[in-house]
Amino acid sequence: MTTTMTTNKFLNLYSHDFARVAVAIPNCRIADPAFNAAETIVLAKQAQQQGAVLVAFPELGLSAYTCDDLFHQRALLDACEAALATVVAASAQLPLAMIVGLPLRVEHQLFNCAVVIAGGRIQGVVPKSYLPNYGEFYEMRQFSAAENTAVRQIQLFGDSVPFGTGLLFEVSNLPLLRFHVEICEDVWVPIPPSSFAALAGASVLVNLSASNVVVGKAGYRHQLVAQQSARCLSAYLYTSAGKGESSTDLAWDGQGLIYENGELLAESERFLDSSHVIFADVDLERLSRERMRQTTFGQSVRRHAEEVARFEVIRFELALPLDKALPLARTVERFPYVPADPKRRDERCTEVYNIQVQALVQRLSASKISKVVIGVSGGLDSTHALLVCAKAMDRLNLPRSHILAYTMPGFATSDRTLQQARQLMQVVGCTAAEIDIRPSCQQMLKDLGHPYAAGQEQFDITFENVQAGERTNHLFRLANFNHAIVIGTGDLSELALGWCTYGVGDHMSHYNVNASVPKTLISHLVRWVAETGAIGNQGSDVLLNVLNTEISPELVPGKAGAGSKPEQITENVIGPYELQDFNLYYILRYGFAPSKVAFLAFSAWQDKTKGSWPHDAEVARNQYDLAAIKRNLAIFLDRFFRTSQFKRSCVPNAPKVGSGGSLSPRGDWRAPSDSEATVWLNDLANIPD
Repeated sequence: MTTTMTTNKFLNLYSHDFARVAVAIPNCRIADPAFNAAETIVLAKQAQQQGAVLVAFPELGLSAYTCDDLFHQRALLDACEAALATVVAASAQLPLAMIVGLPLRVEHQLFNCAVVIAGGRIQGVVPKSYLPNYGEFYEMRQFSAAENTAVRQIQLFGDSVPFGTGLLFEVSNLPLLRFHVEICEDVWVPIPPSSFAALAGASVLVNLSASNVVVGKAGYRHQLVAQQSARCLSAYLYTSAGKGESSTDLAWDGQGLIYENGELLAESERFLDSSHVIFADVDLERLSRERMRQTTFGQSVRRHAEEVARFEVIRFELALPLDKALPLARTVERFPYVPADPKRRDERCTEVYNIQVQALVQRLSASKISKVVIGVSGGLDSTHALLVCAKAMDRLNLPRSHILAYTMPGFATSDRTLQQARQLMQVVGCTAAEIDIRPSCQQMLKDLGHPYAAGQEQFDITFENVQAGERTNHLFRLANFNHAIVIGTGDLSELALGWCTYGVGDHMSHYNVNASVPKTLISHLVRWVAETGAIGNQGSDVLLNVLNTEISPELVPGKAGAGSKPEQITENVIGPYELQDFNLYYILRYGFAPSKVAFLAFSAWQDKTKGSWPHDAEVARNQYDLAAIKRNLAIFLDRFFRTSQFKRSCVPNAPKVGSGGSLSPRGDWRAPSDSEATVWLNDLANIPD
């Protein structure tokens, strides 16, 4: 395979278990099936040209929904079948599945049907289960409900076609795409047919609807579709009738929706005068992973085994557009832990901060301890942990002087961070002290026989860990002496990468408020505290200075000694936190293969001019090519899967703040301490250089 072909395949969304789906809203003419079929074919071609493999049309779209008693006219019914034949013939040249609505006569009854068409033939016909007969709807006047027939096969155009509500449709060369069709009212009932279809394996649920518009109905449709997609851990496509339906007593807005697990992916503009199609890229693997993780989904399958067993799977193959690059058309947020939308970001920060504070309040209350000890470096993590401690003391109605804060300069502490630590402690109003750890470190290095004690500039891992351990040793003994507990400051990103000193080091504390919070989110939490005055109106400038400080452990002296620019830049060793947090989210939360994570990262980070950024003015706008993404992902995989688990296997208690966002061995992540990273690193070969 050539380099170009390999790259195109990698950059094609279908290679990563995505499927592009579409909802079409055609203009229609009442009782003019030939016109409606032509419009259907035009929109289907548009969907196919955009790379979609599935397109859904409105309920009774070939006839129009508002035909009323015209539905019992043979001329109309014959014309509908002729229009269907036209659409079926056109589908032979369109490598996608189409779902169209029309009335069909079966065994002397008339049914409101959805017809699934692919590859020049009808794959199956689904009749409507629930017929509304209230308000402005009188469907039982014209149609029979699905349960009124025992027929399982019908004859259409000389073929025997599956008929019934127990049909699932699967694209055999895209096996995670198994879809179910229901019609309008079916999703408005207490237990929609799609609920059982999801338990039977349908990952995409489709609703052919007409649905007139009244005040407030559009919002309710959003709620309905969002909840059904979330409850069923599925995608949900909803299409409704637009311009052309009768205005005798009703109006129509043509609202199309595509949701995935409760998240809106696409919505049509309502009240448009022209036919149109909306698209979305559904992450089929994400849905599969959610079902795998949420074991109660499987328990529901067992509970409803009789309903699930009635489904039959109809399989067919489509010619997927795999010969070209087909990038994602959905938004992949650069910062999965930090919403770009300001309102959602403020909500996220408020909730995370309150979770941390409440957890610390509970731990102090339960242990009947009123004081905490914390090391303050002047860097990001300890700053946020100190802010959490401050709010916890306020909640407990205790003075902030019960926070015993210590800054402990070592051999490489910069003037900047030392000054920031002093200012922070003053702003918070805690009991502040300063302990120079260099004498005790010198003694330990001398006891070890380390070359540095004899004047040699040997800055090895022992030299670094002596300082980290000495700080932690002081904090624990200070806690003993003051009847307090040590508050940890290390974050989720550091735990993932093993960027902490094991045991008597920053790995250990009595309670770690930051352990479930990634570095990228901590930076926004600190900014949020500064902007909202969450711990008071003073000190915002100090917090912003911390945010603008380069991240460094400050354990190795610079060439000019303490006070110069840090010799160690953390991200030069472990990679940019913004990329590593991205990798962490998709590997921890969904267990995606590295190649898919890289594809998502490239979609999010390849062009800094596209997409939204949280705090536009303050956040550095970086972009990464595929080579940089692959290189940093390799660092993450090796550190996460091979070298760091032994540290995570014995971490202190800490509050979990997000779903799938903890590396505690007592919670989200239980793994052996001596595994290999081989299979993950091997998958990197699927990423082009």
